[in-house]
Amino acid sequence: MQQFPDDRSNLALSKFESMLKLNKVFFFDSDEFENIVYFYLDSGKINLANKAVELGLSQHPTSIRLKLIKVELLIFENKLKEADRLINTLEKLDPNFDEIYIQKAAILSKKNLHKEAVNVLKMALDLTDDLADIHSLIGMEYLFIEKFDLAMKHFKACLYIDNEDYTALYNVIYCLDMNENNKEAIVFLNDFIDENPYSEVAWHQLGRQYFYFKNYNEAIRAFDYAILIDAHFVGAYFEKAKVLEEQKKYEEAISNYLITLELDDPTAFTCLQIASCYEKLANMKKAIHYYHKAIQEDPMLEIGWVMLTRTYISIGNNQKALYFIQKALEIDPACKDYLNLFAEVNIKLNLFEEAAKAFQESILLGEENLEVFLALADVLHFIGEYQDALAIVNEAKEKFGSLTEICYRLSGIYFLLRNDNEGLFYLENALKLDFAYFETMKVIFPNVFEKEIVKCLIAKFS
Repeated sequence: MQQFPDDRSNLALSKFESMLKLNKVFFFDSDEFENIVYFYLDSGKINLANKAVELGLSQHPTSIRLKLIKVELLIFENKLKEADRLINTLEKLDPNFDEIYIQKAAILSKKNLHKEAVNVLKMALDLTDDLADIHSLIGMEYLFIEKFDLAMKHFKACLYIDNEDYTALYNVIYCLDMNENNKEAIVFLNDFIDENPYSEVAWHQLGRQYFYFKNYNEAIRAFDYAILIDAHFVGAYFEKAKVLEEQKKYEEAISNYLITLELDDPTAFTCLQIASCYEKLANMKKAIHYYHKAIQEDPMLEIGWVMLTRTYISIGNNQKALYFIQKALEIDPACKDYLNLFAEVNIKLNLFEEAAKAFQESILLGEENLEVFLALADVLHFIGEYQDALAIVNEAKEKFGSLTEICYRLSGIYFLLRNDNEGLFYLENALKLDFAYFETMKVIFPNVFEKEIVKCLIAKFS
């Protein structure tokens, strides 16, 4: 059995669960039923929450609070007509109970009637003692319809009531961000800090705004204040590390990222950031260690496998690179970028047929990058599949037009297929487009550029 935070409530829960097991009926006061229902709701046990509400109402049929919890459950289960009927009945019974209007607004919100929900919540403002909660709910309704200025007004009202309402503070900044009022956000946060100098969250948010404007020194200063106020503020260390990365101070960035790993459970994303810093410092051993750590934390993180692939390519260990790109493809076999990287690694390992299959699959999936078409054509030409290579280059010509690199390849392949007329035609067009590019083609088609007719044509343009 799960536990309540206090003995009295825990006793009520134990008694309720015993009642269910023994199939007997025990008496509970309405407050105990409320606590039991909310406990089950928080635990995600909706069936037991419903059972507790029904038993509670059977023992306390006039309890408006239990009926409101019933409304809440109906809303959760999307039984809005039923919830509507019950809330309207309750409104007639007690038109001055603020919670009724809160639940009524929740029903309207669920129906995407956010303006109507706001109007109902404004009625609740006149009845409640908890103004901050209602202002917060109104702010959220305005967020749903992207009325950020109106939402911000109500979140600011929450802050006026409680300057440690950090959810409201975050929401004010979110509204300003969405309106692209980052300068106004800096002014607001500085004013807020003048009144609340020990608000680590405000300093943290101020640092993020300065970072947006690439004012890195001010951003670092703000994050340092946040850390000074709360030495365990993981977000401040992390954001400070990002700024240090931008300043190319990779060793300092790593130090701050490592502090976040000490203060909180390691995350794959943080490990990736650390690995990236080590890679920029050319410490490939450490980079590989943290890329491995990232995929240990989250084996489904595709980018971790991809970064390991690229790192092993950079140090010439193509066999390991092949293993890791295969892991990424196991997670997302239809990712064109992964297929292209898989093909690249196979080329490095002289596995040309595998490379060709990967490029072909990428193109079938809708690849729009000319380089992939050309790479496939070059692989097919290299393994002697000239007709297939010609088909791919012609497909590229239809898609991208008669570009220099396409014309040169058409020329080379036609010569290999002993169609000299077409070969000369496309070579002449290619030379007109970019004479110097033929030096690149000499590497791809060395035999073609030894032909006398090819040398003569090139000589005319030189």
